[in-house]
Amino acid sequence: MMFAPKVVLLVAALGLAACKSPDRYGQGGVDGPGGVGGTGIDTTGLGDPNNPASIAYFNQSVGDRVLFQVDQSTLTPEARTVLAGQAQWLMTNAGYAAIIEGHADEQGTREYNLALGARRAAAVQNFLISQGVPANRMRTVSYGKERPIEVCSTEECYSKNRRAVTVLSAGAGV
Repeated sequence: MMFAPKVVLLVAALGLAACKSPDRYGQGGVDGPGGVGGTGIDTTGLGDPNNPASIAYFNQSVGDRVLFQVDQSTLTPEARTVLAGQAQWLMTNAGYAAIIEGHADEQGTREYNLALGARRAAAVQNFLISQGVPANRMRTVSYGKERPIEVCSTEECYSKNRRAVTVLSAGAGV
């Protein structure tokens, strides 16, 4: 019985210690001029879909994802159009880095889908590089079938999971 009060006190002390520096993210917190990770980028408008330099604008107006056909990593004409817009946005907004996530549907083995996701992410990265986006501002990761948008067993649903997603972060180095 004497163990529980000690644990509670320890957790409380650790919790208070974590609150010691309220300005640890720079002036004004995470969204202040100190910026995310100290990049010096003004992050106050990152969530504003009406701000053409914001991540929200990129996601909603330019498009943050492209879809693929079954067992394919070849870019469709629609994907090329979206990626051309992404490249133009990235060239205009040089303060951002991108992680390109490759995904697959639930069909197939874990290993196969990880490799397919990697090929999809690489196809997107190679296209963006061909459009002038510096390679050092991007990196790729494959999630295979591990992060589906929807869990299902219909073609309509599977098609949403066969994708590559461009995830932005403030700061030109990834």
